[in-house]
Amino acid sequence: MAVRATVTRFPIDSDAQEACGIPWGLTVTPFAAKDENGQAPVYGSDGHLLPRCENCYAYFNTYCELDQWAWNCSLCGTLNGLSSEAIARYSRPQSCAEMMSSFVDLEFPLEGSEEEILHARPVYVAAVDLSSSEEFLELTKSALQAALEALAPESLFGLATFSHKLGLYDVQGPIPVVKNVFIPQDAEGTLPIELEDVMPLLQFLAPVDTCKDRITSALEILRPTTSWERTPPGTGQELDGVLMGGRGFGMAMEALCNYLGSEYGNTFALARVFAFLSGPPDHGPGQLDTRRYGEQYASKGEDADRALLPEQTPFYKDLAAVAVQAGVCVDIFAVTNEYTDLASLKFLSIESGGSLFLYSNTDDSTLPQDMYRMLSRPYAFNCVLRLRTSTEFKPGHSYGHFFPDPQYENVQHIICCDSYATYAYDFEFANNVGFSRHSSEQPMVQIAFQYTIVVPPEELPGSELLSSSRGKHSIKRRLRIRTLQYGTARNLNELYDSVDPEVVLSLLVHKVILASLEEGVREGRMLLHDWLVILTSQYNEAFNLIQYKNGSSSIMGQLDVTFSQCPQLQPLPRLVFALLRNPLLRFHEEGVHPDYRIYVQCLFSALEPSSLHRAIYPVLTSYSTPDKQAYPRHSLSRAALITSGSPIFFLDAYTTLIVFYSSTADPSLPFPPPHDCLLRSTINKLKQERCITPKLIFIRGGQDDASVFENYLIEEQDVNGTGLTSVMGFVSFLEDITQSVLEYMK
Repeated sequence: MAVRATVTRFPIDSDAQEACGIPWGLTVTPFAAKDENGQAPVYGSDGHLLPRCENCYAYFNTYCELDQWAWNCSLCGTLNGLSSEAIARYSRPQSCAEMMSSFVDLEFPLEGSEEEILHARPVYVAAVDLSSSEEFLELTKSALQAALEALAPESLFGLATFSHKLGLYDVQGPIPVVKNVFIPQDAEGTLPIELEDVMPLLQFLAPVDTCKDRITSALEILRPTTSWERTPPGTGQELDGVLMGGRGFGMAMEALCNYLGSEYGNTFALARVFAFLSGPPDHGPGQLDTRRYGEQYASKGEDADRALLPEQTPFYKDLAAVAVQAGVCVDIFAVTNEYTDLASLKFLSIESGGSLFLYSNTDDSTLPQDMYRMLSRPYAFNCVLRLRTSTEFKPGHSYGHFFPDPQYENVQHIICCDSYATYAYDFEFANNVGFSRHSSEQPMVQIAFQYTIVVPPEELPGSELLSSSRGKHSIKRRLRIRTLQYGTARNLNELYDSVDPEVVLSLLVHKVILASLEEGVREGRMLLHDWLVILTSQYNEAFNLIQYKNGSSSIMGQLDVTFSQCPQLQPLPRLVFALLRNPLLRFHEEGVHPDYRIYVQCLFSALEPSSLHRAIYPVLTSYSTPDKQAYPRHSLSRAALITSGSPIFFLDAYTTLIVFYSSTADPSLPFPPPHDCLLRSTINKLKQERCITPKLIFIRGGQDDASVFENYLIEEQDVNGTGLTSVMGFVSFLEDITQSVLEYMK
């Protein structure tokens, strides 16, 4: 569990918080194997016996004062009695994890019979769009072949297809058999028959170890639905065999969630549905009107950046709630360049703990690699995340891909959580008093993460391997707790010195996404610009860099917009500049596709701070040869390239990796870099650490089209990837901020 705060020394009170201009909060990556310093948790047992405060329900931890019969809660100060069992337990402190570390992972007893616990099996269902092209289906088949290689042998796998009908495949017999149910065209329609009556669930879900070849055979027979098939005769819709519509995605997803939900807790503890989509749902319940994207906004005078961000129907948000209840996590893989309205569809994936992937074409898609990568890494499911604080402050907003508990505040349900998934919180003071300046009691934060994992048989202790259960996966329930103590800043200088700019960026991204969704992209941009102006003003006042002449509004002294006296704040102007030039906040008329914007929102709002930093302001490194690094970091400008004199540059933009050989590079340097060199091993290491597969591009300056690389050099005047000459470079941006600060301070 990695936890990073925007400031490691908290503001002393609400006045200090207001005066500093820095967002106050933290990010948490709960299923990360280690903390932000590389420390693993201390493992222990009997999580259900861990004492809890009777006032605030916080868990006992190493910061609590303990005497023979009682303990003081480190969060709220309440004195709690100890049970005789706990007294005996804590008389041997070295025997229990919670006495040894403030970061613990404790086993929790599972409800249910031993038989159920030992025979739980992971369930995966592929839902494939047949209202598609041959190329789409070939790519999807490759992705599912990769998935079958990554899945544990005793996993259960189901294959379903959708178009104007929903198909269930029985792959357990000698030849694959498909049974179809027609999806009503009406948006209010329902399936004529329950899926359980079409095919019993255990007939549909096939064991991967014994049926892998048959699943492959079933994949081979998948064919796109032709326009002739989609036209039931006599409906009056023949029109040369072309029926408008035929992708009944909404109904298919709803039916599959209900189908799987009937066995939730019996046959399986988690089901993952992989939905492969080649265009917008346009048939039956959940159909979307994609005419809202196009020229009509120009004529109506509506703000396209605002109109295309909210969902047009609550259908998929409501369906996400059904999926959460059914223990189903939905991953959506959209392979399309037509408008699909991901703004409406995204809720089904992000609220059920899944991911949203977008690929603009089938030619260079990394879908198979992403599929294999996603299923190869460990993940937790049926998770509950809870953040508690000491009494002086409290969580404000929470951000991330979760389902908020309808009853309890600051409790999030996460159906599926991998080691990359990151969530954010901001804080506010509970009252006007703030933290005591003289007290030894420091601000405390406790994060509790209860989760379930499937443990392979080789990881179980020998005594747990009953002869009847050899080779079976087992389910484990665990409680991971991290308790942190923070200092307080006595003044603004101390507070600024404790800033973590990457975490500040994370919170800013969450806030501007929220503002964009509610008020439009223009509002998101203004929020970000104004934030930097206010921060710059408050920093200049805090460091006494400016004085007001004779009490008037004219300012003496040199305004410092680069934060030259505070290294921790220096990256922020560049990060804000880069964020304003990111597709997340660029205008619709600059050529940002609304679906791509939604995809970027979903990706960025789940990244941990260091990854997000690269995605927004890429890392540019130079090499003198493929085996020797020259400089570890350059600014994103042509000037940096020219002045460095290096022949090779490597740009890491998180989703894209670019190796660029300058036009003046020695022709004897091997291109592309050889597989056994330092640059290649750096690239391979970065690819291994990513949650998605980055695209790798090699460019030879002077011979290849270098525009892909040059578009990332955003600090130059007129370079932002659109050719719009009105866009300012970084120097002009700082001048603009200077003017805005002077206006603000008058």
